[in-house]
Amino acid sequence: MNITYHWEGDYLIPDLVVGEQVKHSVGHYGRMRRRFLQEHRPIQFSIMVLNGTLCDHLLETENAARLRLETIILHLAKQAGVTEQLKADEPMDWVQRMNVCKAQAEEIVFQEIIYA
Repeated sequence: MNITYHWEGDYLIPDLVVGEQVKHSVGHYGRMRRRFLQEHRPIQFSIMVLNGTLCDHLLETENAARLRLETIILHLAKQAGVTEQLKADEPMDWVQRMNVCKAQAEEIVFQEIIYA
């Protein structure tokens, strides 16, 4: 690796160039993963920032978490007997059961993906 320097006053400063990065929107689960890495895995976080792999990791985590969440919610809803008929007959009961399924699924996703 060839590093060039320039003078600023009495100091030699390295000419560091950050590689071209594409801006991506990181969602809720990606931001949660970022916060977890910053607070609980600071060395891994710093390495990812310096290597330029943090954004890709966060996007991958976001996509994996959303996909896993959808799968788990469908499975839990089926187990809980949440159907379209229930939605038509008793909408408030349907909403309550779906909220429980979503909360359970999010806890599973947090443990499997976000906090792993």
